[in-house]
Amino acid sequence: MTRPLPRAVRALEQFHATHPWDHNAHYHRWILRRLPRRIGSALDVGSGSGDLARLLASRAGAVHGIDVEPTILDRARELTAPTAPVTFSVGDALKEVPPGPYDVITCVATIHHMPFSDALTHFRQHLAPGGTLIVVGLSRRQSRSDHLIDAVAIPSNVAMAWIKNKGRKAPRPASMTAPTRPATMTFTDIVRDARRALPGVRLRRRLFWRYTLVWHQQ
Repeated sequence: MTRPLPRAVRALEQFHATHPWDHNAHYHRWILRRLPRRIGSALDVGSGSGDLARLLASRAGAVHGIDVEPTILDRARELTAPTAPVTFSVGDALKEVPPGPYDVITCVATIHHMPFSDALTHFRQHLAPGGTLIVVGLSRRQSRSDHLIDAVAIPSNVAMAWIKNKGRKAPRPASMTAPTRPATMTFTDIVRDARRALPGVRLRRRLFWRYTLVWHQQ
């Protein structure tokens, strides 16, 4: 006899496989609301299929996306209008970022692929005076608060999948085809290291297994 919990887990996995939705894109509009109406230049680290880069172009005079995966960047270029002020390059964001400085740097679900403190320091060096760094990241679950947020996120996740797909089965969005890896740092570790690298940084746990980090360059 199959135990109830594994059966429920399998049912959830099957549901999300046929009703996928992009948890990272869920925060794109949230990012936009934290930016001025007009900005000069923006850098999107780990730009993937370019969804956020194209959205930033509605505010910025120039947007550059960088990612280590050439295949997903090929797709990003296909999806981006030739007239959009958006460019992409394949490269390591800690070594091959085009010269800035940038008024805005965004990094969504990517920083856990890098040495965390080194990445924050590097981004800080590429920000223009008065510029804004926004990170949407993943953390490893550890505390009671982490598991409590997870418990809330599971039914919310199912509801969002149903709403976004209008109850129908759907293929995975292009943005969800890039390789991923699990987070290794806990939220407590992230807060500690972020505060050392970026005095005055603001961090907050979020639904759907994400946290946000916002910092303004003085």
